[in-house]
Amino acid sequence: MNMAIKLSQVSKSFDTGAGRFNALLSIDLEFEVGEYVGVLGPSGSGKSTMLNLIAGIDRPSSGQVSVSGQEVSLMKESRLAAFRGREIGIVFQFFQLMPTLTVLENVLLAMDLVRTIPTAKRWKRAVDLLAQVGVENHKDKLPSKLSGGEQQRVAIARALANDPPILIADEPTGNLDSKNSEIISGIFRDCAAEGRTVLVATHETRNQEQYSRLISLVDGAMMSDIRQNGRGA
Repeated sequence: MNMAIKLSQVSKSFDTGAGRFNALLSIDLEFEVGEYVGVLGPSGSGKSTMLNLIAGIDRPSSGQVSVSGQEVSLMKESRLAAFRGREIGIVFQFFQLMPTLTVLENVLLAMDLVRTIPTAKRWKRAVDLLAQVGVENHKDKLPSKLSGGEQQRVAIARALANDPPILIADEPTGNLDSKNSEIISGIFRDCAAEGRTVLVATHETRNQEQYSRLISLVDGAMMSDIRQNGRGA
């Protein structure tokens, strides 16, 4: 078994004005290379928290988070930023594209920051990625000139810029219509078919059959872990 991500007894709590809030409670999960996982649950269930811990954006209150064999929960921030750039592509609900850069420049910037792709190959790779997600004709436009679905496809191209083995997406279709949602989901399916581990947090109940595995969270606790070939975990 080729393991991409492992969470061992992971909990996360926050202090609020109303007291201590438990966002995740003793989560034990392992994700294999090439899995396409839907992380389901209502708002406040812990989906985003779990993805943020995997990406190293946040740290667990207790437990261990390992990605590609490295324990990200113990990494110093300077090392973590470089590791994240190489290993994990992140797609956000609200795109988070640089508004003053063109579509092409947004994808190039991701490669310029991490520097794993040789300089001479970056421009062609950026154009190829934009073609892969169907927005190459918009490469010289600013993000504000694109629709929401087009901006999200640019965000996916940016997330793939450094050829990461893991792709995580937090409510990537939450602000899109059904047509664009299906386009985005198709891109994620293709990424998993290429061998990437893809985790998508969503509150949507439609199209769940597309995932190879479904994780359900409620109030920070894991309710179910179902493999779509019929085997429960």
